Amino acid sequence: MLVKPEKRQPMAELLYTLELGEKLAHQCAVAQAMIAPTEKTRQFLEGQAKQESYHAIVFRTFRLWIAPGHGHSHRPNEPLEEYTSLLMNALHRKDFFESILAEQVILESLGEAVLQKLEAGLQRRNAPFQRLRNILLHQEAAHHGFGERVLEQAMTNEILTKQELQEKASPYLVLSSAMIMSLETQFREIDEDPGACLTSHNEFLPEWLLAPQ
Repeated sequence: MLVKPEKRQPMAELLYTLELGEKLAHQCAVAQAMIAPTEKTRQFLEGQAKQESYHAIVFRTFRLWIAPGHGHSHRPNEPLEEYTSLLMNALHRKDFFESILAEQVILESLGEAVLQKLEAGLQRRNAPFQRLRNILLHQEAAHHGFGERVLEQAMTNEILTKQELQEKASPYLVLSSAMIMSLETQFREIDEDPGACLTSHNEFLPEWLLAPQ
């Protein structure tokens, strides 16, 4: 078995949170495609929705493989639930740019940071399916890059200001950090530092989002 017995449950709980994040990303991309301002943007989001659905299946399959006896014993992640509520509210208001900020820029960068930390551990263990893991990481980076470009173009076109985006981002950034720290025990039980994930997350975010107002 690739994962030691004592690490299976904490790893499964981390994968479950990633699975929930991918399901949220899928739901969000489907809704975004319906309110996208251009045909090109709509096509990208429809493609992303399909990829996010596949990602959720991959995480669920791996989770059930390493911890088959713990399929229904996962605790809810309250910060993720609050994050979902905020994002769904933005979509209900048809605030396309806030949804891009929350999902493609902040949530995707958080997922990318967590995946890279887990990937480093998997590489140390010579884990299988490296090509599949690389595809997931590449797609997460593509979704994140797309979100940054959309918002940078919106600022260039004076649809939004940097300050407005920073204000919209504030509650999402608080919750994204809380998501990681709510899993502190699980990270430490698989010998990973949650603080390093937070640092990586900030490094993935665009400078204009974190710059002082």
